[in-house]
Amino acid sequence: MRRTLGGTLIGVLSALLLALNSLFWVPLLLLLAVGKLLLPFPAVRLRLDPALIWIAEAWIRCNGAWMRLTQATSWDVAGLDGLAARGWYLVNCNHQSWADIFVLQRVLTRRIPLLKFFLKQQLLWVPVMGLAWWALDFPFMRRHSEETLARHPELRARDQEVTRLACEKFALIPTSVMNFCEGTRFTPAKHARQQSPYRHLLKPKAGGIALALNVMGERFAAILDVTIVYPDGAPNFWQFLCGGMRQVIVRVHRQPVPRALATGNYVEDPAVRQAFQAWLQGLWRTKDEEIDRLLAEKATVDRAASAV
Repeated sequence: MRRTLGGTLIGVLSALLLALNSLFWVPLLLLLAVGKLLLPFPAVRLRLDPALIWIAEAWIRCNGAWMRLTQATSWDVAGLDGLAARGWYLVNCNHQSWADIFVLQRVLTRRIPLLKFFLKQQLLWVPVMGLAWWALDFPFMRRHSEETLARHPELRARDQEVTRLACEKFALIPTSVMNFCEGTRFTPAKHARQQSPYRHLLKPKAGGIALALNVMGERFAAILDVTIVYPDGAPNFWQFLCGGMRQVIVRVHRQPVPRALATGNYVEDPAVRQAFQAWLQGLWRTKDEEIDRLLAEKATVDRAASAV
């Protein structure tokens, strides 16, 4: 009972600090974003975008401060060597929890340019944060099933246009384009419904990453393939706020940009789509095996520690 009450108090404190942090920084973001909206010229954008990014990174640093205050997390991170704070990256990661975003921001902020996520259209209406994501030019995408796309292939062209417009903005200053290829958070129910061939992952969707590469392939220095593992199980957002993220393992792998695929027409060429999907499925098989290995290694270490 005492432990539950303590966790609830930590959760309330974390939620309060997150809310106060957002309410302080987001109005500043919106003020500059309105100026950018009223004066949509590249010269204005080049001056305002660095200020917007500074504000976003300040918000992230403050989040890190309250996380250190309220969380007792053990971090096991590898693969950050050789990253550049100025440049362009395409970042790909498995997706299990809203906590993933805080993990990625804590690990990668100021090591690479600000992460800009492909978001579901519905997230535009999240109070406060939806406006912040809009101010930072996060692209909002409509999710379509393969069955819907087969019936309405014109929807691929719409998604391509949204991605193209977003990436044109990203091309002006160094940016890290972030995509969760699974398109949604992993749950056992979704895994079973998909009949996913992977033990720890949902089936990846190639559309978002393919369109980003088609538009910005020459800009990207590399693809950063990130794997996040929660040895105690992925926390939901409330569990995360309550300090339930006891351990997290992060592995960052630098992958070359597949130039031949990046220059192909993913929307109109079925052969390019098939090749892209095969390439991504190969990454996903490797990621699934890595998660297996990391969990097994952690279990071995825990057994050895308990035996001492």
